[in-house]
Amino acid sequence: MTRFYRIFHFIFFPLIWLLFPFRVHGLENVPKDRPVVLCANHAHALDPVLICMALPRTTPVRIMGKKELFEKPFLSWLITKLGAFPVDRGNSDLGAVKTSIKSIKDGVNLLVFPEGTRVEHEGVARAKGGVVMIAMRTGAPLVPVYVGKKNKMFHLTHIVFGEPFEAKTATRHGTAEEYQEYADEIMRRAYDLGRRWEKKA
Repeated sequence: MTRFYRIFHFIFFPLIWLLFPFRVHGLENVPKDRPVVLCANHAHALDPVLICMALPRTTPVRIMGKKELFEKPFLSWLITKLGAFPVDRGNSDLGAVKTSIKSIKDGVNLLVFPEGTRVEHEGVARAKGGVVMIAMRTGAPLVPVYVGKKNKMFHLTHIVFGEPFEAKTATRHGTAEEYQEYADEIMRRAYDLGRRWEKKA
């Protein structure tokens, strides 16, 4: 985590919360003593910003973002300074995988959107198994995250962090089928968080 990130978080938190108010649930599920892979649903462009703002600004986090975001010079500079890095969603991006693994081994949490694109409804896009492979190679737990879909200006958005769990496979490195099974499971848990909260509301 960079000093730039902490300053940005401190300065813009009040403004973002004013324009896009949010309430955080389950933050105690994010371990403080080890890095995790935060796996969230993704319905709106502002989701990664809200999730980072929901976390304490002292919590180190890097964000895996689609490479198209890095094609605009100023935006690329800004999000890179904030800890984001690109991934080519259409190919096996070994560079993004290596960056993810290094970040976790350096003690930094990783925020990913396993469905790979913005999705309004569960089941529209299937989660990518690569996130599970990264978690297994580093030993980092997977933490499901749900961001409310009514993400509009001046409307309250609920952000829910679920309990962490570890992917365990029959073999040391696992298979593509096992990765996919766990990827589907992490997103099922993320959407379940939303369903459970809606029943309480």
